[in-house]
Amino acid sequence: MSAPDERAAPDEPAAPDERAAPGAQGGITPRTRAADPIDPGARIGHVHLRTADIDRVKAFYVDVLGFDVVSEARDVPGWGTTGDMLFLSAGGYHHHLGFNTWKSRGGGPQPDGVTGLHHVAIAYPTRRGLADAVRRLRAADWPLRQWSDHGTHEAIYLSDSDGNDLELMWDRPVEGWPLDGAGHLEGAFGPDIDLEELLSELDRPAT
Repeated sequence: MSAPDERAAPDEPAAPDERAAPGAQGGITPRTRAADPIDPGARIGHVHLRTADIDRVKAFYVDVLGFDVVSEARDVPGWGTTGDMLFLSAGGYHHHLGFNTWKSRGGGPQPDGVTGLHHVAIAYPTRRGLADAVRRLRAADWPLRQWSDHGTHEAIYLSDSDGNDLELMWDRPVEGWPLDGAGHLEGAFGPDIDLEELLSELDRPAT
């Protein structure tokens, strides 16, 4: 008979000295593990949104935030009608954001009281990059809704030209994330970000 398995059950916290090494995407120990876990490298590849007006949404995401246009097409058949499409990316990726007007041309924003998308988060690789996003938004006189320090990351909240809510964010290094002794994430809603201090990143030499 084999020896009993003495490892902690998947949903039990590990002792601090038994904490697993950082995973593929971070250092958090899940509070409950899936019985049949997904590949740890899985991520959200892109978001595709309905838009009222391709030109209007392009003006925001390209002219203000600075995404590149990968492809754009007008009067494309789809979903029993025709509409416009736009695909955007950063850094040469095939697309991070997609937009179409098949069922939404001329439509209004998502109303309260319905299910659906809450917000899209755009992750910047550096704090300087997040600061540059704030610079761009200020230059365009684009309203910001909230700016929060979540411990794991800093976040700027706003709405795009269709009323879709966005979170522009920068992850702190994994070793700085607020974790308890078992490696579980501790909720963190710290003070508001000092936007002027964030913008001072732009005055420092780029690394």
